[in-house]
Amino acid sequence: MIAAVGHADLTADTLELLETELRTRLERLAEGATGLVRGGAGLPLVFGRAMREAGRRLTLLLPARGALPAVLPERDRHAAGELLLLAEQVRLLPFDPADRGDCISTDERIIQSCRRVLVVWDGSPSDGSDATAHLVAFARARGIPVEVLWPAGASRAGGTPRGPVARHAGRPARPHGGRPDAEPAAGRD
Repeated sequence: MIAAVGHADLTADTLELLETELRTRLERLAEGATGLVRGGAGLPLVFGRAMREAGRRLTLLLPARGALPAVLPERDRHAAGELLLLAEQVRLLPFDPADRGDCISTDERIIQSCRRVLVVWDGSPSDGSDATAHLVAFARARGIPVEVLWPAGASRAGGTPRGPVARHAGRPARPHGGRPDAEPAAGRD
């Protein structure tokens, strides 16, 4: 399984850049590689489309309340509908999509169940609203390979474009004060 996580506030132009880059990377993977993503707008939808275009299987995780699907936030509903059509398998997972802590815990469980993680990350540390750096550190601490994607010209809503993150063995430059062991504070993307 391959998971995709990253910033939730990516611009439309960045999502277009990512869909092309993701498709190219996914086409190079071993036969039978399956993607795993939590339902939602932005990166999850782009990842789902790229998986299908690359001829890969997709497993979609949706929040559950007991044995029934939970209601997704308004911004994620249309995307989740499209992901339902793209996915070969749908799993219900008990978590509240409106609870930041539940979402982080769910992303951690997703990462633990995968062999590789594709992370859309500009190298910024986690803060109170974004947990991408935390998820990168979480995966690496468990020995799960992390591949960072941040194409030239990519940007986040309200931000300015940043250059690509320097990559070395799938690791970005040290954004946390230059300390390779620094783990960012938890946050939610």
